[in-house]
Amino acid sequence: MKTANDVKHVAILGAGTMGPGMAQIFAMGGRKVTMWTRSEETRKKAEDALRSSVNTFVEEGLLSKEKSNFVLESISFKKSVEEAVACANFVMETIVENKDAKIQLFKEIDEYLKEDVILASNTSALNVFELVPSCRLKQMVIAHWYAPPQLIPLVEVVKSAEAPDVYADITMELLNECGKTPVFMKKFIRGYIANRMQMCLNQEIFYLLDNDFCTPEDIDKAVKASFIPRAVVLGLCKRIDFGGLDMTANNYKNKSYTLPPEVDMPVTLGKHIENGELGFKTGKGFYDYTGVDKQALLTKRDKQLFEVFKLAKKFMDDPV
Repeated sequence: MKTANDVKHVAILGAGTMGPGMAQIFAMGGRKVTMWTRSEETRKKAEDALRSSVNTFVEEGLLSKEKSNFVLESISFKKSVEEAVACANFVMETIVENKDAKIQLFKEIDEYLKEDVILASNTSALNVFELVPSCRLKQMVIAHWYAPPQLIPLVEVVKSAEAPDVYADITMELLNECGKTPVFMKKFIRGYIANRMQMCLNQEIFYLLDNDFCTPEDIDKAVKASFIPRAVVLGLCKRIDFGGLDMTANNYKNKSYTLPPEVDMPVTLGKHIENGELGFKTGKGFYDYTGVDKQALLTKRDKQLFEVFKLAKKFMDDPV
């Protein structure tokens, strides 16, 4: 392969949280998509999720009814890994974040994968470059998406040391053609960019909550009324430019801020986990979703995300 135009067929291995959205995006980008999952139940849920998401894109004016039919017709489910990857030029692994499960799948793929196929993983925490058969490292990249993948533009891309630069270029080009916003990382680090930023925020969030400085509602209100919308315009580094690097330097010199101490498990988080309060999926977390129409709330979330990312794209296309 020399360019993204050579990628005509994408195989997606895993049809859980991320798979259906990825399939939709690749199909919208004009590629044939084959999906595989071990579970029949997961397959049925994935089909329902696909139809629901595509319908939402039609409602938002991002897809015509005719194009939506084409997108759905471009996606098919296969019963085996062999069938799924048989015609693929680009294979996207997105199964459960479990080391043993990924090792097993990579071994299974190895039997059927052609030499010129790009093998990509959506892993969020594992260093998959240590998990694939060594002979496949020359084909390996990470393409790390964010949920929901059909809505969040960002995909972080990093190639193995053994893979040629052109494979990273093709992956970036393919994602761009499919409407994503890929960023290239020079080398692998756990957490990539956005997750590392979020983990820094999480550390501060739980410090504030554990020490009773404020409520979850106040934290959300504060960030939504300040640096989060500003970041849509300026990002993080350019914001420092506009504020003045000398001001940021003074904050370091004057010890204006000190990091909270590291903890094995934040007290507030631990209590929620012990109580089985895992957030939206269980009906309660920081917020109480008891009696809420979950599908209606997800639809509302998605529609609001559409609006936010439309605005973000407008600013990114014409940056300050």
